[in-house]
Amino acid sequence: MYLIVKNFHMLFAALAITGFLLRGYWHLTGSALQQNRATKIVPHINDALFLSTGIWLIAILNLPWMQQPWLLGKFAGLAGYIGFGMVAFRFGKSDEIRLIAFVAAVASFAYIVGAALTKSPLSWIAYF
Repeated sequence: MYLIVKNFHMLFAALAITGFLLRGYWHLTGSALQQNRATKIVPHINDALFLSTGIWLIAILNLPWMQQPWLLGKFAGLAGYIGFGMVAFRFGKSDEIRLIAFVAAVASFAYIVGAALTKSPLSWIAYF
């Protein structure tokens, strides 16, 4: 069961960042696709599945998540990703602020992936 849930979690992660990058591209190019109903709904469904499979993995592994610094780091990175994404797509008052928030959201996502792979709150720095 673990491998199935883990693979779905990784699939939802890949879909999340791909969709985020695509929406960012559409925003930069002024594409009408960013106003499509599916563009506004599907990411929320995927993100809910992504989070649900993550919680399911914690339950399967019976992880004491409050005692796992790398997991707490992932939660902090997730909060950053969500917050920066909201600024990038909704609340940014200028294109410059939106772009900075977009880059910060992508960096937050990269941090999350690094923390997951290294099992360290240092994320990618743990490789060096």
